[in-house]
Amino acid sequence: MAAERDSHRSASRRRARAASGSTVAAPGAHASTEAERARGPERGLDRSKVEVRRSARRSRTVSAYREGDRTVVLIPARMSHAEEQRWVAQMLDKLAAQEKRRVLGDEALQARAAELSRLYLGGRAEPEQVRWVTNQNSRWGSCTPSERTIRLSHRLQGMPEYVVDYVLLHELAHLLVPDHGPRFWVLLDAYPRTERARGYLEGVASAARLPHIPGARNT
Repeated sequence: MAAERDSHRSASRRRARAASGSTVAAPGAHASTEAERARGPERGLDRSKVEVRRSARRSRTVSAYREGDRTVVLIPARMSHAEEQRWVAQMLDKLAAQEKRRVLGDEALQARAAELSRLYLGGRAEPEQVRWVTNQNSRWGSCTPSERTIRLSHRLQGMPEYVVDYVLLHELAHLLVPDHGPRFWVLLDAYPRTERARGYLEGVASAARLPHIPGARNT
């Protein structure tokens, strides 16, 4: 989601945009206060995972989004180094706050699985357990049909809701069809954002050299 505030530095935020990132209107160049410098990015930010891109065509806004395990921050070319540092810290904070709000706990994840099963699988997929795990770096999700358990990789946390829904539905479908044959893809075709979600995950995988999503459809 993207949050905005107007060029007059109003405290109100505009309606979140449908994008995985954050955009804020940047005020004109001004000297940082002592308080701003104190809370600036000398707070142990890992600059190796932050890429700043300057644009002469960008005059008033600062944007940030995740690209794999990196964060890309887009700023106006005119900004000073000190302003760049301050805005990087601010945008990282905003993204982290947005992602925290989007992360479902295990109980909420289980409830979402039940809802997706009802909406797209006729309620036939009934997992015993659905939870997040941190030891899945070679796949986005996994399912054990014999135990009726589903595990989602923590790497999905913070991604758009429709992407998490797709991976969750993908694993739910495996409770009904264990392989990736035609019957499996018929089930996934019921979800209207299947192709969009697959494209998103493939882009993340390509950018970050993460494993590609399992069970690619043969065409």
